[in-house]
Formats: sequence, C-alpha cells, structure tokens
Amino acid sequence: MAIKKFGVLALTGVLAVTGFSGCSSNTDKSASSSAPEQSGVPKTEEIVDLEVWNTNTGFKPITKGSKLYEFYKEKLGVGVIQPYVEWNGGTTYLNQLNLKIAANEMPDLFKPQQGIEDSLAKNGAIADLTDLLPKYAPNVWQTIPKEVWDVVKANDPTGQGKIYYIPGVLDYGREAGLIRKDWLDKLGLQMPKTQDDYVKVLEAFRDKDPNGNGQKDEIPTGGREQAAWMDHLFAMYGVAMFEGKPDWDVYDGKLTYAAVSPNMRAALEFIAKLYKDGLIDKESLLNTKAKWEGKIDSNNVGSYFHWEESVFDRLENINKNTGVKGDYSVLPITEVQGYKGFYTLKKIQPPVWVVKNNKDQKKLMATLKLLNNMYDKKNWYPLYLGVEGMHHIIKDGKPSRLPDDKSAQENLAINPFLDVATADFTMELFKNASSEDRKWAVDQGIRNVQDAQKYFKTIAGDGMPAGVYEGFADINNRTLYVEYATKIILGQYPISKFDEFVDKWNKSGGDEVTKRARDWYAKVKK
Repeated sequence: MAIKKFGVLALTGVLAVTGFSGCSSNTDKSASSSAPEQSGVPKTEEIVDLEVWNTNTGFKPITKGSKLYEFYKEKLGVGVIQPYVEWNGGTTYLNQLNLKIAANEMPDLFKPQQGIEDSLAKNGAIADLTDLLPKYAPNVWQTIPKEVWDVVKANDPTGQGKIYYIPGVLDYGREAGLIRKDWLDKLGLQMPKTQDDYVKVLEAFRDKDPNGNGQKDEIPTGGREQAAWMDHLFAMYGVAMFEGKPDWDVYDGKLTYAAVSPNMRAALEFIAKLYKDGLIDKESLLNTKAKWEGKIDSNNVGSYFHWEESVFDRLENINKNTGVKGDYSVLPITEVQGYKGFYTLKKIQPPVWVVKNNKDQKKLMATLKLLNNMYDKKNWYPLYLGVEGMHHIIKDGKPSRLPDDKSAQENLAINPFLDVATADFTMELFKNASSEDRKWAVDQGIRNVQDAQKYFKTIAGDGMPAGVYEGFADINNRTLYVEYATKIILGQYPISKFDEFVDKWNKSGGDEVTKRARDWYAKVKK
C-alpha cells in the first residue's frame, strides 16, 4: 500500500469555506437517514452531555451551563463538558488521563497521547470506528483523505485493518525557528544564513542589549524541559524531530531513529557549546511551557521554535507587557558544512480523537453526532470565533478574535480547522477574523506561514504507528535519549558518551523497534 502524495490542492477543496459567513451549509446530503442531525438542534430535543478532553494550556474549563457550553450545544447539538486538566506538553495530561481510565471514568471523547490508543484498542476500551464513521459521522469520513485512512488502517494494533482513531492532517509546515527581526535591524545585523552567522547573532543578542531596557537580560535562544522545543538547533543538522521528540527518517539509505544518527551526535555537540558559551537559556532544560512562554512574552527571547503562524499571540503579549511592537520572522535553515538541514513536516499528524466504547448507546450516538457536526465545514468559522464577548467581538459589523485571556476565556476545545489544516485555509481564517488593531501582529503570522514552507521536508517516518514501540515504553517516552541529551548539553557528559547511548538504546529494545519500523516502512512505501 502506498502513502499517496497530497498537498494544498488536494485538501483545499475539502476545507473550502464559502464566504466565512458561518451561515451557508456545506453539510453532506448523502448522509444516512439514521445519521445524527447535521446542524442545529430543536429546543425540545434532549441534549446529551459528553466529557471531552483535549489540549488546555491554561484557559478556564467548560462547565455545564457556561457560555461556551451553551455555544457548543447550539452549534453542535450536544453538551460539551471539559474539566481543567493541565497540559504541560502532554505529560501531566496523560498522567491524569491514565488515572481516569484506571478509575473506569474514561472521557467520552478525548485526545490520546504517546500511543495509548494502541493498548486501549486491543482491550476493547475505545470504539471501532470503521463502520461507524461512514454511517454516523460522514463529515469526518469525507474530510480525511482516503490515503490517510489507508495508513490508519495499516496502523491498526489488532492487525485487522480497523480504524480506532481520527488522525490529524496537515498539508503545510507549521513549526519553524523564529527570530527577532527587529533586534537584528537594531543591531545592524543581517538574517543569518550559516551556522557561524547564527552564532554571531546569538552573541550580539547576549551582549548588546537589543531589547533596550539596559538590564542585559536577553536570552539569545533556548527551549523547554526534556530538551524539547528547540528543534531549530537540531534542524540545521538534518535531524528529524517533532516538538523536541526525535523521529524517523532515512539516514545512510536506511530508515533510522534520528536520536541515534550521526546527525544527532553533531547537533548535541553544537548545542553543548552554545550552552557553555551562555547562548542558550540556562534554564532551558527546566522550563515548563508556561515559564518559557513567560520569558518570550517579557520581550527577552531572541530566537525560539514554535508554530510560525501563532507568533501574534507572543507579539501581542510582548506589546501588552512592554509596549514594544516586535517582529518575529522565520529563521532560515542555517547552513552547516556536510549536512542538509530541514524543518520536519509530518502530514499525517498524531491521533486527534478516540471514542470511548460506550455501552450507553445514547452517549455513543451523541459522540458520533458531535464529531459529525464539528467536522461540518459550515461550523468551522464559528468554532474558531467562539463566544461573542468572550473570544471575539463584533466591530464595524465584522467579527474579530480577541487576544488570549486565560483568566476570563473558557477553553476552545473544539477546533477541527487545526486538525485538518491547509495553509490557505489557515491564512484566510486569520485574515477574516482580525481587527485593524491586531493586523500588525496577525500579518506576521500569515507572512511566516508563507516564508517557512521552503525549509520543510516530509520525513520518511510520517504516519508511523505507536505500535512499533510496544513493549518498550522507555524508548517511546525517550527516557534514555533525554537523559543523555540533557547531560551532554549541560556538559556533564562529554560528546563521546553519545556512542554509549546508542549502544544502550539498541540493547534495550532499539534493535527490535528499528526492525519493526523498517518493516512498516517497507510495507507502506510500496
């Protein structure tokens, strides 16, 4: 089975939204008569409440009767309840999810993490969606391209070619290195093209007070705990990496885990030198998401790695906190002799949703109804806007998204436009929901999406199932990698220890995982 190529044109037709009015209907007319209601719900119809877990980075929970609950009830025909569960890069979320599952209190619909969907499918805890989606959630079924469903079926941990999760789909590179262009301009520096250029820029950020507060508190670059979210420092060496998690690509002609490649060795040696020279935040390996973003929002970080399209969130916070209107531009892949660098693109994203195998048929049908209505494209723009007065306002007759306010806004848990995303749709969304006073920041996000695409490569491990790690939880969790990468970066280990890491990784299950990964790759690339 082949993973067919699909790009902007293949998905743009699927995601097209007419006029962004939120009023015209794109509902599939071929849906079975027994399918859940497609749009809106009569006031007399019984509303079923569902517990839905998804990413929440600090916003208020969704409680029964709240404004967002009522909004989702009106738009999607079910009651969505989401307790506050700290995300923390997915780590705390997964711990809390495991506790809920162990207590036999699994949410009705939730985002799985770290391959947990495989064991849940084998144990019959989550629903087999193979026949349910076409019949009861046709909008989901038709929105995801067939070639992606083929990969999902190939990844079935039961080996029966079933569908147990709804995947994310992305047709453009979303995450790239970012750099303060206004700082470069202030210091008379050009955008770096080579690694040496980049190091000189970091030195200038450290030494020359580009934020102008006289305190020399600038952080040239950095990342987060577990050596994550500093992929821009690995990318120049051609290391396949997704949000700090090493991934799989072809090295020396064979599919290989990037963490054990010579490219990784060279990258860690370089990053260790940056750390020693004070060019990386000394707390990089301790920073939580909130702590790291707080440093960026305080106008102190010169370069970082994240979604290029979401820089306006950081820029608006910097402006709010310091009065500075900054410019975060895309950092090019800086050239390193002997390496071909790239930012990692995975078009087939990790699982977005799994459905509890609910014995209560009313709840199961309500969950499928929720999925069907959330993937109804006429709802996508309203779902992006959220609640008027909380998430957006109407200004001069036009809706405009408000800046994030975690103290007052309930978490927008339903966002299919992010899970099945194209660059065209994303940019159009931002353009249509931005007021004039936000345009300066939002335009940077739009520009960065366009600028970043030339630096991306779809890696060979795109779509690989978590099942390759079965029986080797420490490898799946990167336990050994994080230990050695952290100690090498901090200077506690010499770079020669990398060879010891590779040997231990292979002996602790890496050889078997690699065999499984290569078998999978041989199957899907045919």
